Amino acid sequence: MTTATPTGRPPVDLRSPAQLLAALPYLIGFRPANSVVLLGHRAPAGNRLGLVLRGDLPRREDRAHQARALAPRFALAPHTGVTLVVVGGRRRPGSPPPHAGFVELLAEALGEFGLPVPHAMWTADISERAPWGCYADPDCGGELPDPRATLTAAVATGDGSVAFDSRDELEELLVPRSPEALARRAGSLARLSSLPWPDATSVSEAASAIRAAFERRLRGSGPPTDEEAVLLASALTLPEIRDMCLGMAVPPHTPVAREAERLWLTLVRELPAPHRAEAATLLGYTAFMRGDGTFAGMALENALAAKPDHVLAGLLKTVLDRGMPPDQLLGLALTADPTGLSGFGLTPADFDEPGVCLPLGVACGRSEVPGDQP
Repeated sequence: MTTATPTGRPPVDLRSPAQLLAALPYLIGFRPANSVVLLGHRAPAGNRLGLVLRGDLPRREDRAHQARALAPRFALAPHTGVTLVVVGGRRRPGSPPPHAGFVELLAEALGEFGLPVPHAMWTADISERAPWGCYADPDCGGELPDPRATLTAAVATGDGSVAFDSRDELEELLVPRSPEALARRAGSLARLSSLPWPDATSVSEAASAIRAAFERRLRGSGPPTDEEAVLLASALTLPEIRDMCLGMAVPPHTPVAREAERLWLTLVRELPAPHRAEAATLLGYTAFMRGDGTFAGMALENALAAKPDHVLAGLLKTVLDRGMPPDQLLGLALTADPTGLSGFGLTPADFDEPGVCLPLGVACGRSEVPGDQP
């Protein structure tokens, strides 16, 4: 299993190996275990974080296959190199870190695409006082700081981001709240022969339904009723409404984008298939634009499970799998609705390009950052 995360995570200095290792849960959304994490150096200068890719540590007989599968992902977008991190295993005294053979295979596979590995590190776990070391330098190593007490954690928490203890815990966010409610709503939606509004006013009344849902969220009114859920599912089938909702994903990390993402997440849990596909796609796009490729991928998989032929969900999943940065799909939001807020009654914010950059240049505890720092 692999997890891809585009750039867009909290802006912190990751030149210290220990700080980089402690930051991993906030870069990929959960605390990795028994994993390999590849961090791309974004072109042209190589001092900014590009694609972040996590994979399960393979069995010995699968190492070469895993290396050949991971390396090409970094050739699909401009990168100047890849930093490698292995999480898991025990280091014997006086021996190199575990999984050294796999690291060599990864370096060879990346080298075939002209991508050097400036640094490769290992840690037993992402937790306070966990041992860490470097593959190239036996004198490089130490103990990790408490990940929750790092600058990365402070910035991420202030931004509203959460690092979960495991991937399974993150996936639980998408589990339906009430299967019984979904069954009732599926029946109601199946009985609809058309939209619940006249054609002449369908867009405005659908926008009113979305606005009312935001107002309920802001009041803390809880999950929608069956009637409200049916109206929201119907509203999201209108291309005009979907486009306005896409526009709410930018600027990322703003209160508006966060409120939109929370509403889409609520609807993923409250709407039956295939109707939840629209909300799951919006959730995936919003998460993608703020740089959370892990959760974006989960949401898009949810959308395609609900409706396998969903065109936009399929497009976004392909883009995510190829490691493209969020700004490549910025046009979906800006073309759809330049303010991102039409008809929904929320306060706009000044736009800034998504894809926050992270200074990246660890090398055995020494700063080696090419070019100017942002």
